[in-house]
Amino acid sequence: MAMINKVTSAVTRRMPKMISPKGHELADFALTASFLLTGALFFGRNRRASMSALLCAGVGLALTLLTDFDGDGSKPVSFPMHGKVELGVAAMTAALPELMGFEESRERTAFLLQSGAITAVNNLTDFDRASGNRRLSDYRVAGRRIRTA
Repeated sequence: MAMINKVTSAVTRRMPKMISPKGHELADFALTASFLLTGALFFGRNRRASMSALLCAGVGLALTLLTDFDGDGSKPVSFPMHGKVELGVAAMTAALPELMGFEESRERTAFLLQSGAITAVNNLTDFDRASGNRRLSDYRVAGRRIRTA
């Protein structure tokens, strides 16, 4: 894990969970837009960084569009699961400069900052608020809700 993710996590982990599911959704769209902008800005000078930013935008957008932020079971990824997957996306974002061979360039900073932003939003989000009236015994199997006891 990148140092910025560790520092961001240490600072925000114990802070109050003040971001609602809707606020988290909006933050995810803003982060996706920032990756698209980063990809466009880097296109002329570093194609690897540009493609990496566009990859992150695609992953972020797909995860956001597949997530059930309302808690009504209408989408395949639950909001709490979204939070867990998003931490993996933050780690991937921080690792891409090294994996794609541009860890010594200025573009690396953008990926580290965006990775830190993803971690901060995730740690400040109230993932319990999304459960609404769902019981802990509600599970999803193949996209269909089943109830146990």
